[in-house]
Amino acid sequence: MACNITVLISGSGTNLQALIDAQSQGKLNGNITQVISSSDTAYGLKRASQNQIPTKTHLLKNYYKGTTKDQIEIRKEKREQFNRDLANLIINGSIDSKLEKNNYIPPKLIVCAGWMLILSPTILEPLEKAGITIINLHPALPGAFEGTHAIDRCWKAGQDGEIKQGGVMIHKVITEVDKGEPILVKELDLIKGESLEQYEERVHQIEHIAIVEGTNKIINELSNNL
Repeated sequence: MACNITVLISGSGTNLQALIDAQSQGKLNGNITQVISSSDTAYGLKRASQNQIPTKTHLLKNYYKGTTKDQIEIRKEKREQFNRDLANLIINGSIDSKLEKNNYIPPKLIVCAGWMLILSPTILEPLEKAGITIINLHPALPGAFEGTHAIDRCWKAGQDGEIKQGGVMIHKVITEVDKGEPILVKELDLIKGESLEQYEERVHQIEHIAIVEGTNKIINELSNNL
Protein backbone atom coordinates (compact mmCIF):
# COMPACT_ATOMS: atom_id res chain seq x y z
CA MET A 1 0.00 0.00 0.00
CA ALA A 2 1.35 3.45 -0.94
CA CYS A 3 2.33 5.80 1.84
CA ASN A 4 -0.18 8.61 2.32
CA ILE A 5 1.53 12.01 2.58
CA THR A 6 0.25 15.27 4.04
CA VAL A 7 2.24 18.33 2.98
CA LEU A 8 2.33 21.41 5.22
CA ILE A 9 2.94 24.75 3.52
CA SER A 10 2.82 28.47 4.25
CA GLY A 11 3.70 30.15 0.96
CA SER A 12 4.22 29.79 -2.77
CA GLY A 13 4.65 26.03 -2.67
CA THR A 14 7.54 25.51 -5.09
CA ASN A 15 8.77 22.54 -3.06
CA LEU A 16 5.22 21.20 -2.98
CA GLN A 17 5.25 21.52 -6.77
CA ALA A 18 8.43 19.45 -6.93
CA LEU A 19 6.65 16.70 -4.99
CA ILE A 20 3.54 16.96 -7.18
CA ASP A 21 5.67 16.75 -10.34
CA ALA A 22 7.51 13.71 -9.00
CA GLN A 23 4.21 12.03 -8.17
CA SER A 24 2.79 12.71 -11.64
CA GLN A 25 5.95 11.22 -13.17
CA GLY A 26 5.77 8.11 -11.00
CA LYS A 27 8.92 9.14 -9.15
CA LEU A 28 7.40 9.59 -5.68
CA ASN A 29 7.07 6.51 -3.49
CA GLY A 30 3.84 7.75 -1.93
CA ASN A 31 0.62 9.68 -2.57
CA ILE A 32 0.00 13.28 -1.55
CA THR A 33 -3.50 12.99 -0.13
CA GLN A 34 -3.86 16.50 1.30
CA VAL A 35 -2.16 19.86 1.68
CA ILE A 36 -2.61 21.96 4.81
CA SER A 37 -1.62 25.63 4.75
CA SER A 38 -1.06 28.08 7.59
CA SER A 39 -2.03 30.89 5.20
CA ASP A 40 -5.25 31.27 3.25
CA THR A 41 -3.43 33.27 0.55
CA ALA A 42 -0.63 30.73 -0.03
CA TYR A 43 -0.19 30.06 -3.75
CA GLY A 44 0.61 26.47 -2.86
CA LEU A 45 -3.12 25.97 -2.25
CA LYS A 46 -3.76 26.75 -5.91
CA ARG A 47 -0.99 24.37 -6.98
CA ALA A 48 -2.64 21.59 -5.01
CA SER A 49 -6.14 22.34 -6.30
CA GLN A 50 -4.90 22.41 -9.89
CA ASN A 51 -3.69 18.85 -9.33
CA GLN A 52 -6.90 17.64 -7.64
CA ILE A 53 -5.24 17.40 -4.20
CA PRO A 54 -7.58 18.26 -1.30
CA THR A 55 -6.57 21.33 0.70
CA LYS A 56 -7.26 22.70 4.16
CA THR A 57 -6.23 25.88 5.91
CA HIS A 58 -5.33 26.17 9.57
CA LEU A 59 -4.84 29.81 10.46
CA LEU A 60 -3.13 31.02 13.62
CA LYS A 61 -4.54 34.51 13.09
CA ASN A 62 -8.03 33.15 13.73
CA TYR A 63 -6.92 31.92 17.17
CA TYR A 64 -5.41 35.30 18.05
CA LYS A 65 -8.57 37.26 17.21
CA GLY A 66 -9.69 39.48 20.07
CA THR A 67 -6.26 39.48 21.74
CA THR A 68 -3.40 41.97 21.78
CA LYS A 69 0.30 41.22 21.58
CA ASP A 70 0.84 42.15 25.23
CA GLN A 71 -1.57 39.40 26.35
CA ILE A 72 1.32 36.95 26.35
CA GLU A 73 -0.14 34.12 28.44
CA ILE A 74 -3.51 34.19 26.66
CA ARG A 75 -1.82 34.10 23.26
CA LYS A 76 0.47 31.31 24.43
CA GLU A 77 -2.55 29.15 25.31
CA LYS A 78 -4.26 30.02 22.04
CA ARG A 79 -1.11 28.95 20.20
CA GLU A 80 -1.17 25.63 22.05
CA GLN A 81 -4.83 25.20 21.12
CA PHE A 82 -3.85 25.86 17.51
CA ASN A 83 -1.30 23.05 17.79
CA ARG A 84 -3.74 20.65 19.45
CA ASP A 85 -6.28 21.33 16.73
CA LEU A 86 -3.65 20.86 14.03
CA ALA A 87 -2.81 17.46 15.49
CA ASN A 88 -6.50 16.51 15.43
CA LEU A 89 -6.85 17.84 11.89
CA ILE A 90 -4.02 15.59 10.73
CA ILE A 91 -4.93 12.50 12.76
CA ASN A 92 -8.74 12.65 12.54
CA GLY A 93 -9.45 14.88 9.54
CA SER A 94 -11.13 17.45 11.78
CA ILE A 95 -10.07 19.77 14.60
CA ASP A 96 -12.87 18.19 16.64
CA SER A 97 -11.54 14.72 17.48
CA LYS A 98 -15.05 13.59 18.49
CA LEU A 99 -16.43 14.00 14.99
CA GLU A 100 -16.80 10.92 12.82
CA LYS A 101 -13.83 10.44 10.51
CA ASN A 102 -16.02 9.84 7.42
CA ASN A 103 -13.59 7.37 5.85
CA TYR A 104 -10.68 9.75 6.48
CA ILE A 105 -7.34 7.95 6.33
CA PRO A 106 -4.57 9.72 8.26
CA PRO A 107 -1.16 10.11 6.65
CA LYS A 108 1.85 7.98 7.49
CA LEU A 109 4.16 10.87 6.63
CA ILE A 110 4.02 14.65 6.96
CA VAL A 111 6.37 16.73 4.85
CA CYS A 112 6.94 20.33 5.95
CA ALA A 113 7.63 22.11 2.66
CA GLY A 114 7.93 25.74 3.64
CA TRP A 115 5.79 25.51 6.80
CA MET A 116 6.81 28.63 8.70
CA LEU A 117 5.48 27.86 12.18
CA ILE A 118 7.28 26.04 14.98
CA LEU A 119 5.66 22.73 15.92
CA SER A 120 5.56 22.23 19.68
CA PRO A 121 5.30 18.96 21.65
CA THR A 122 1.54 19.60 21.75
CA ILE A 123 1.40 18.46 18.14
CA LEU A 124 4.53 16.31 17.89
CA GLU A 125 3.61 13.94 20.74
CA PRO A 126 0.11 13.04 19.41
CA LEU A 127 1.56 12.49 15.94
CA GLU A 128 4.22 10.18 17.33
CA LYS A 129 1.60 8.19 19.27
CA ALA A 130 -0.44 7.89 16.06
CA GLY A 131 2.59 6.48 14.24
CA ILE A 132 2.96 9.50 11.97
CA THR A 133 6.46 10.58 10.93
CA ILE A 134 7.17 14.25 10.25
CA ILE A 135 10.08 15.64 8.24
CA ASN A 136 11.18 19.13 7.27
CA LEU A 137 13.24 20.79 4.57
CA HIS A 138 15.74 23.33 5.93
CA PRO A 139 18.02 25.43 3.69
CA ALA A 140 21.22 24.92 5.67
CA LEU A 141 23.58 22.14 6.67
CA PRO A 142 23.11 20.16 9.93
CA GLY A 143 24.11 22.21 12.96
CA ALA A 144 24.26 25.47 11.02
CA PHE A 145 21.84 28.39 10.84
CA GLU A 146 18.84 26.85 12.56
CA GLY A 147 15.63 28.86 12.45
CA THR A 148 14.59 31.66 10.13
CA HIS A 149 16.57 33.51 7.42
CA ALA A 150 18.98 30.59 7.09
CA ILE A 151 19.75 31.34 3.44
CA ASP A 152 20.61 34.98 4.16
CA ARG A 153 22.77 34.12 7.17
CA CYS A 154 24.62 31.36 5.35
CA TRP A 155 25.28 33.59 2.33
CA LYS A 156 26.63 36.40 4.55
CA ALA A 157 28.90 34.01 6.42
CA GLY A 158 30.23 32.83 3.08
CA GLN A 159 30.84 36.35 1.82
CA ASP A 160 32.60 37.20 5.09
CA GLY A 161 34.92 34.22 4.60
CA GLU A 162 33.68 32.39 7.68
CA ILE A 163 32.50 29.25 5.85
CA LYS A 164 32.99 27.72 2.42
CA GLN A 165 29.89 25.52 2.12
CA GLY A 166 26.17 25.88 2.51
CA GLY A 167 23.40 23.57 1.43
CA VAL A 168 20.09 22.05 2.39
CA MET A 169 18.92 19.13 4.47
CA ILE A 170 15.84 17.03 5.01
CA HIS A 171 15.55 16.11 8.68
CA LYS A 172 13.16 14.55 11.15
CA VAL A 173 11.20 17.10 13.17
CA ILE A 174 11.79 17.22 16.93
CA THR A 175 11.05 19.84 19.57
CA GLU A 176 14.38 21.60 19.01
CA VAL A 177 14.06 23.66 15.83
CA ASP A 178 15.97 22.25 12.84
CA LYS A 179 17.99 19.86 15.05
CA GLY A 180 16.31 16.57 14.17
CA GLU A 181 18.20 13.64 12.67
CA PRO A 182 19.26 14.44 9.09
CA ILE A 183 17.76 12.16 6.46
CA LEU A 184 19.46 13.68 3.43
CA VAL A 185 22.05 16.44 3.05
CA LYS A 186 23.13 18.28 -0.11
CA GLU A 187 26.07 20.67 -0.02
CA LEU A 188 26.64 23.82 -2.08
CA ASP A 189 29.93 25.64 -2.51
CA LEU A 190 29.72 29.28 -1.47
CA ILE A 191 31.05 31.59 -4.18
CA LYS A 192 32.81 34.80 -3.20
CA GLY A 193 31.15 37.77 -4.87
CA GLU A 194 27.93 35.91 -5.65
CA SER A 195 24.80 37.93 -4.90
CA LEU A 196 22.27 36.79 -2.33
CA GLU A 197 19.72 36.38 -5.12
CA GLN A 198 22.05 34.12 -7.08
CA TYR A 199 22.80 31.96 -4.06
CA GLU A 200 19.12 31.80 -3.14
CA GLU A 201 18.27 30.57 -6.65
CA ARG A 202 20.88 27.80 -6.37
CA VAL A 203 19.47 26.80 -2.99
CA HIS A 204 15.94 26.58 -4.34
CA GLN A 205 17.06 24.46 -7.28
CA ILE A 206 18.70 21.94 -4.99
CA GLU A 207 15.75 22.05 -2.57
CA HIS A 208 13.45 20.77 -5.29
CA ILE A 209 15.70 17.76 -5.77
CA ALA A 210 16.34 17.16 -2.08
CA ILE A 211 12.70 17.22 -1.00
CA VAL A 212 11.82 14.42 -3.43
CA GLU A 213 14.87 12.33 -2.63
CA GLY A 214 14.47 12.84 1.12
CA THR A 215 10.77 11.99 1.04
CA ASN A 216 11.45 8.82 -0.93
CA LYS A 217 14.27 7.86 1.42
CA ILE A 218 12.15 8.16 4.56
CA ILE A 219 9.24 6.30 2.89
CA ASN A 220 11.61 3.45 2.08
CA GLU A 221 12.82 3.41 5.69
CA LEU A 222 9.24 3.34 6.97
CA SER A 223 8.39 0.49 4.59
CA ASN A 224 11.40 -1.53 5.77
CA ASN A 225 10.35 -1.09 9.39
CA LEU A 226 6.84 -2.48 8.86
